[in-house]
Amino acid sequence: MRLHGRAVVRIGTAASLALLVGGIAPVAAQKSGGTLRIYNTSQPPSASIHEESTIATNMPFMAVFNNLVRFDAMKPRGGFDTIVPELAESWAWDDAGTKLTFKLRSGVNWHDGKPFTGKDVQCTWQRLNGTDAEYLRRNPRAIWYENLKEVTLNGDYEVTFHLTKPQPSLLPMLASGLSPVYPCHVSGRDMRTKPIGTGPFKFVEFKSHASITLARNPDYWKKGLPYLDAIEWRIITSRSTRVLAFVAGEFDMTFVADITVPLMKDVMAQAPTASCHLVPTNVPVNVLVNRDRPPFDNVQLRRAMALALDRQAYIDIVSGGKSSIAGNMMPPPEGLWGMPHEMLVKLPSYSPDVAAQQADARKIMQGLGYSPTNRLKLRVSTRDFATYRDPAVIFVDQLNKVHFDAELEVIESSIWHNRLTKKDYTVALNTSGVGIDDPDAVLKGAYACNSEANYTQYCTPLVDKLLAEQSQQADVDKRKAIVWEIERVLAEDVARPIIYHNRSGTCWHAYLKGYVLHENSIYNNWRFEDVWLDK
Repeated sequence: MRLHGRAVVRIGTAASLALLVGGIAPVAAQKSGGTLRIYNTSQPPSASIHEESTIATNMPFMAVFNNLVRFDAMKPRGGFDTIVPELAESWAWDDAGTKLTFKLRSGVNWHDGKPFTGKDVQCTWQRLNGTDAEYLRRNPRAIWYENLKEVTLNGDYEVTFHLTKPQPSLLPMLASGLSPVYPCHVSGRDMRTKPIGTGPFKFVEFKSHASITLARNPDYWKKGLPYLDAIEWRIITSRSTRVLAFVAGEFDMTFVADITVPLMKDVMAQAPTASCHLVPTNVPVNVLVNRDRPPFDNVQLRRAMALALDRQAYIDIVSGGKSSIAGNMMPPPEGLWGMPHEMLVKLPSYSPDVAAQQADARKIMQGLGYSPTNRLKLRVSTRDFATYRDPAVIFVDQLNKVHFDAELEVIESSIWHNRLTKKDYTVALNTSGVGIDDPDAVLKGAYACNSEANYTQYCTPLVDKLLAEQSQQADVDKRKAIVWEIERVLAEDVARPIIYHNRSGTCWHAYLKGYVLHENSIYNNWRFEDVWLDK
């Protein structure tokens, strides 16, 4: 089977069943019942996964829904070869690579009892590709579906996605935890506050700044699942408070990637039977610069900011030396599209000689009229979220070494992405997680001229042309070459400087069974249908 080519790909019903149950321990070993207790690190802006960009929405609400297809929950690394059926029983591309047809599962009901049909799939993607523009308040991943012309029905249980041009990445994007199917009959407003899905858990309650509660779906179409009776989330913004609560046994699992390397040592010392897993998150830490606000419309000033970066210092301080220096794409070995190290160090601001780089930054600043006695005042904005605040403090310190007078502005988490969308910042330290390791999701989302997630509104004809070329390229090596050329152009333009790619820890107690932490995305494995408590 060719993963990126135009060959027809089919997974029949029998194979689907094998994939769905493959790798799971014998049923007799699992116990039903109990409530999974987890904390959320911030207030979700809403419960609507399609309208939000934050893991604070995705992680607690993914269990309410199903996708057409998804990445295998039992495989640690998601990719073309780990995509399995969910609401779709099988799928097939046409020979031209522009039509993707799904045969859908019958006998599935929404949580309110109404039947799931192909009409729900059609409605969901009409909203996402802008045909039904009134439904979604925000559409951060609309760029994923810019080639989607329409979704047509062939009866109640077959749908075809029609593309204007080949796009091999469509299937893994549909497998992302950010791509649930929504019900046609439920308003966008209700999906933000009391969502209805077909998933293993039903929405019960969302108390603002307090808690989220889900209950077992007794009519779930996967018979015998889920094992848990309920999932309870408590919203706790203080990292020290929530980590101490986990150690004390108040929570069964930490929020994903919430545990730093130094914290992991403390957790393991105080809760020695807990499992803590340090993995890549595929969430790079990056700098956003508003080019519409002078003097940051000057590329030389932006260049000085990039040259101020001591990337290894972030990695040593924040991740105990475990994170990675890379461009926009996740670095190998976990990442498929990351630039080789020998190419990376030739990019502007990636030299291992940090002292020389920072000296060059001071020269640029002096040429612009700044000096130790005439520093450029700057407010650096960031989200009130530990994974943002920690590197933001270092960023401010490094800027101040090259004639900036920078201070930190911390923005309440639930309004952060709204501030970015409105471009209501001068310089911001941000993290960018997109769900899958694919250039269409990562690069097109951040840099395509018409992308809502292009927070800096960076737009050049050259990059847009290269983005379109790589998207249609079926040959992996040829696509990599285009992707690496895009990385070079972005670094030279100081488009959105990438500081580092994070590795963080997620912990759970020994009695929590059936969960596999994904190592190339934090967004794709929160269905919790296979999880059980051995208490």
